[in-house]
Amino acid sequence: MAAMFEPKHASTHEERRVYGRYEKLYTLNDFFAALYFLVGSIMFFYESLMVPATWCFTLGSVHFLLRPTIKVAREFHIAQLPLPGDDE
Repeated sequence: MAAMFEPKHASTHEERRVYGRYEKLYTLNDFFAALYFLVGSIMFFYESLMVPATWCFTLGSVHFLLRPTIKVAREFHIAQLPLPGDDE
């Protein structure tokens, strides 16, 4: 088992696959955070849309909170993968 946040641990096919999956999730999360903030900013120009705009900002903030959570989950998942030679 590799140490968490260890940049030099072995890069196996399974590790690259897991890393790629989390990177896709991380990018999708960033996209939604930006989208919520953009939509909220546009809505803020209209008095009648202030409440939904505030909810957009809140949802965008939740997505920003998910960023480090996704990274920690990725590192934890990768750390649980067996290293080459561990099965011997």
